[in-house]
Amino acid sequence: MIGDQKNMFLAIGLSLLVILGWQYFIGGPQLERQREEAKLRQAQQVQQTAPGTTPQPGVTPQPGAASQPGAIPQPGGTATPAVPGQPAVAGQTYTRAAVLAASPRVAIETPTINGSVSLRGGRLDDVSLIKYRETVDPKSPAIVLLAPSGSPHPFYAQFGWSNAAGSKARIPDDNTLWTQQGSGTLGIGKPITLSWDNGEGLEFRRMITVDENYLFTVEDNVINRGSEPLTLYPYALISRHGKPEILGYYILHEGLIGVMGDKGLQEVSYSKIESEKQLAFNVTNAWLGITDKYWAATLLPETNAKVQATFSARDHNNRKVYQTDYLLDPVTVAAGGTGSAKARLFAGAKEVALIDGYDNALKLNRFELLIDWGWFYFITKPLFWALDYFFRLFGNFGFAILAVTVIIKLVFFPLASKSYASMAKMKTVQPQMMQLRERYKDDKVKQQQALMELYKQEKINPLAGCLPILIQIPVFFALYKVLFITIEMRHAPFFGWIRDLAAPDPTTLFNLFGLIPWNPASVPVIGVYLMIGIWPIIMGITMFFQMKLNPSPPDPTQKMIFDWMPLLFTIMLASFPAGLVIYWAWNNTLSVLQQSYIMKKNGAKVELWDNIKELFGKKKPQTPST
Repeated sequence: MIGDQKNMFLAIGLSLLVILGWQYFIGGPQLERQREEAKLRQAQQVQQTAPGTTPQPGVTPQPGAASQPGAIPQPGGTATPAVPGQPAVAGQTYTRAAVLAASPRVAIETPTINGSVSLRGGRLDDVSLIKYRETVDPKSPAIVLLAPSGSPHPFYAQFGWSNAAGSKARIPDDNTLWTQQGSGTLGIGKPITLSWDNGEGLEFRRMITVDENYLFTVEDNVINRGSEPLTLYPYALISRHGKPEILGYYILHEGLIGVMGDKGLQEVSYSKIESEKQLAFNVTNAWLGITDKYWAATLLPETNAKVQATFSARDHNNRKVYQTDYLLDPVTVAAGGTGSAKARLFAGAKEVALIDGYDNALKLNRFELLIDWGWFYFITKPLFWALDYFFRLFGNFGFAILAVTVIIKLVFFPLASKSYASMAKMKTVQPQMMQLRERYKDDKVKQQQALMELYKQEKINPLAGCLPILIQIPVFFALYKVLFITIEMRHAPFFGWIRDLAAPDPTTLFNLFGLIPWNPASVPVIGVYLMIGIWPIIMGITMFFQMKLNPSPPDPTQKMIFDWMPLLFTIMLASFPAGLVIYWAWNNTLSVLQQSYIMKKNGAKVELWDNIKELFGKKKPQTPST
């Protein structure tokens, strides 16, 4: 060690490198991608409501066309929705509204979902999450999760039967027109029943139920009125046509996902499955599906069921089709008998309490991992629980962040107390340290040995100043993860202009916080760095105070870096979620108060204001040493 301040400098330097890396790979692109997402959503909304067509290919699976025992339906069908007023062209894409109007449907109405079940094919292909909106404006469109084949962004679930080898029985496919038994909408406590008779002695019935949230249950029955037994394979699939717009962050998984029995969690990105083409699993106690950042569609077979699960990606009409599916053991239906199969579909928002509730109630295999808690699960999830507790107490996630920061400070108070006490002792022996440096200024080895001996005599830990910073870093990243992945933080307001804690502070110094009608983000290349809002500035000021609480480093280079570091952090953290910046500012404030108290307690002078005056005051000329 060369000096008492160099360890602190090393810790802060490492922190700076981490933050810079984070900013370069995550923080910087985040703001730009959010703007691109907003533009994309606007374009999609226009596309969904405007007349006309978009020349994009459509893909339809082909149930019943299997050439091997129990084959899962795969893309390749030529079915095209008969949209009124539009030519029936294979592979043509129509507006979502036009496709929905083209086939008979049964409406879905619950407090959380609006949508419909298509009677053509019996698919669940129309689900909107009415509790969630595209923007913070409560009047903006609801989130559309599932969409039918033939629309711009097909995403749907399909259930049914697959023939055994050599069987030519007519079974339902994507063109089958089911008939609703009775009438009414699908809702809580109001199941619907669909039926179809193949005219050859087989009658298929499908009952669909939905709970108060996002769980659908599909019970399929086949009645064999023929004279021969029949063997069928139950299947379920989720299909997504076209690669969606993804954030592409390393800390967040978007794509195909599942827990495959004892094989554990499987997270397969769109790019990986494109290269692998297909991944197969023969397991029990599994679930699988496709996940976005906040939303997901997953299949939840019975936990004791043996499933042949598959992740796949295929090209069809110049478009990628991603699919997760499973095949159950065959069901043999005796003549005059009935065969049955049961499937479940989760299609909704990844709310933590809800996901955990399904996990426990259905005894699933770690369904909680549908939310990407990451490698530091043991930190991120307890941190969310703490935030959620205080949210329910205060009704505001911003106040929850402030409260959790206080709790973290109290938990680590003993460690921080020792750290700051050691720093206080170091201040008291500074005259002795300066004498040793002057005595051995030409012999760095002896200088180092003398300093270490002094530290030993005075029971000083020279690394003490690093500990508060090192403690803050994992909490900082854990909080970033929670803010980034949990839907509870999405569009969560704080106070005043902060209407979304998961988004950056929308104000900026460079248009005087909205007084000038100009958007600095529009500036090429550097625009993202011009979005320096009010809270990042507050954070920078608190960091400045915290750093000035310590004496200036004797080395001029170190001093210059320390003086400029609050400004650098202000610029870098400006694109981070506002909730994270608020946490950092509040943590800095508590650290200043905590350190001041401990230093006074240990007889050390609090040099905050002296150091600030020295920075802005005139420098005294140095007296030449004699």
